Amino acid sequence: MTMTDTELAARFALAKRLAAEAGAMALDYFNRRDTLVIETKRDLQDVVSIADRNVETFLRDRVAEVYPEDGFLGEEFGFGEGTSGFTWVVDPIDGTAPFVNGMPTWCVSVAIMHDGEPVVGVIHAPCSNELFAAARGFGATLDGESLHLDPSRNLQNAMTGIGCNSYVTPERVGAIIAGLMQRGGNFIRNGSGALMLAYVAAGRLVGYYEPHMRAWDCMAGFCLVREAGGQTLDFPGTGEAFLQGHPVLAANQSCYEDLLDLHMRNL
Repeated sequence: MTMTDTELAARFALAKRLAAEAGAMALDYFNRRDTLVIETKRDLQDVVSIADRNVETFLRDRVAEVYPEDGFLGEEFGFGEGTSGFTWVVDPIDGTAPFVNGMPTWCVSVAIMHDGEPVVGVIHAPCSNELFAAARGFGATLDGESLHLDPSRNLQNAMTGIGCNSYVTPERVGAIIAGLMQRGGNFIRNGSGALMLAYVAAGRLVGYYEPHMRAWDCMAGFCLVREAGGQTLDFPGTGEAFLQGHPVLAANQSCYEDLLDLHMRNL
């Protein structure tokens, strides 16, 4: 199914508006987080609250009002297939653990897929009031300013984001970090993979690697990094595999091969 520039531009504009509105809604919950009931999912580190569910419901309902034929995949309520060829992929609060613990490193992530590829990526970080936005062929921006990656940045003179979760053994995570440091690199983990991917697009991090992520965590960030001039590891964009977890790697072209080698040595 073909996609016109008009269709893409209209959805891009809507994604930016909705991400900002959802961010304001999430920030209100954040500012009164002591009143939230926190639940766990897979383990005690995998948490969720009514804030996650209500923000996702808001986004799903707003998209359905404007584009009822579009598909929608959200972390909390799953996948609803559409007929238009477009699928919205949403993490209402990426970084719920930082969120419930009062730290600012969380965000709202909104992506739009077409033909298995992310064509829109918007990440709103409410605590810093930053909006990272990209669409295929439109470039990437931070608060309206264009983003272009600096080829002089590499593993040795910049920071790399590393993510981990209970799908990956502690031994594997340790080997990844050791391998990065052996290459002269250094790392950071802030609790939000989506936000760290946005930081790659903004040049704050030179790359991001996580051995197991879901589509709602990474699709917006992939679009941002690609439009800023970076490179990403393939991630299945259709079928049952799209709904499963896979390795995620996004980086400046200057160090993509180094991080790919790190990934391949720690499968």
